[in-house]
Amino acid sequence: MAHYVMLSSLSESGRKVLRERPGWIRKVNREIEEKGAKVRAQFAVLGAYDFVTILEAPDNETVASISIELGARGSVSMMTMPAIPLDTFISRLQQRGKPGRRARRRRKS
Repeated sequence: MAHYVMLSSLSESGRKVLRERPGWIRKVNREIEEKGAKVRAQFAVLGAYDFVTILEAPDNETVASISIELGARGSVSMMTMPAIPLDTFISRLQQRGKPGRRARRRRKS
C-alpha cells in the first residue's frame, strides 16, 4: 500500500453542507474506504486548505479516481500527493550514498 496526502478545500456549497451536517465528513470518509483507500488520519486546518487527510491506497489510479469522483460533486477541490514514509526516504538516501555503489576512478600517479 502506498501513502498519500490529500489537501482539501471546501466550496461555498461544501461549507454550507458541513455547517448544516457536520457528520457529512465521516460519510465521505466511508465512501473513500469503499473505493479502496484507507483514511489513516484527518485534520481540519486553517489556511489555504480546510482538511489534510492521510490515505493509504494500492496505487495512484485508485487515488486519482477518488479525487475525480469527489471533485465532480462540486463541494470540494483537492490536491493529492504521493507521500514517502520518512524511514523509507532516509533508508533510500543512505543506500544511494554508500561507497562501492559507483565505479571508482583510479588516480594516475
